[in-house]
Amino acid sequence: MDIRRAGTPAELQAAEGLFDGPVSEDRSRRFLAAAGHLMLIAYVDGVPAGMVSGIEMSHPDKGTEMCLYELSVDEGYRRRGIGRALTEALAAEAKAHGCYGMWVGVDTDNGAALATYASAGARDEGVFAMRGWPLGADIA
Repeated sequence: MDIRRAGTPAELQAAEGLFDGPVSEDRSRRFLAAAGHLMLIAYVDGVPAGMVSGIEMSHPDKGTEMCLYELSVDEGYRRRGIGRALTEALAAEAKAHGCYGMWVGVDTDNGAALATYASAGARDEGVFAMRGWPLGADIA
């Protein structure tokens, strides 16, 4: 397995099967150009097998932390340690960028994700509720 940072929209489009929907070139460019945005792709024999995205978030009284935004492993490659390796690679990148910590929001009934994050060293920080504001605009 080889984990590499994505740097072009073409790399993201080649890994489209790892995403929830079609990969847009415009959105890819925007993501890759944004400071603090990071996408790592795991390749097995040259084939995209998994991806993790992270976003650095800074606050005046807290410093900078990494949000693990999304983790995906192709169904055919699951239970091989790819998710753990991607999570650990993102944590290493976060540390190298000076982040004081990393966090992820995960559904409490998502056993596979919970096990993956625990195996990569995440600690349970308690239950929380998430609220969202659907703003209606599809930002390109």
